[in-house]
Amino acid sequence: MKKVFFALACVFAFFATTLTVKADNERALPIAQFPQTAQQFIKQHFADQKVVISKVETDFLEKVYVVVFSNGNSVEFYRDGEWKEIECKYSQVPAAAVPSFIQKYVTENYPDAKIVSVDKDKSDKEYDVKLSSRWELKFDYKGNLIDLEND
Repeated sequence: MKKVFFALACVFAFFATTLTVKADNERALPIAQFPQTAQQFIKQHFADQKVVISKVETDFLEKVYVVVFSNGNSVEFYRDGEWKEIECKYSQVPAAAVPSFIQKYVTENYPDAKIVSVDKDKSDKEYDVKLSSRWELKFDYKGNLIDLEND
């Protein structure tokens, strides 16, 4: 009986280790191999920036394409090439990349602030927006402000 339990424990450990290794897999990938939508987004909004690294990260249920630029900006894309997160720590997110209702709200209510990060959550259908003034705003996909926080 002990041998059966030991064998089952070994099999379980093997599969757990195998799945863990495959769960967090990232590798370099040229932008030319990103989905077409992601390539167009980069050309449209970040054409003048030098790419430092481009890679794909894969886990159990998600594949994310990541680009990091030499000025510290970065963009993540979903599997279909739609942007997931835009982060511009030392500058601002290109206005044309931000949904118009978010850009309008920020311009009207925080005229001196810049949008430094936008995160699109498809599952919750929300946008998380960080401003240079340290405000964090959350919008639903319909354009309604649903949360507000200041660090």
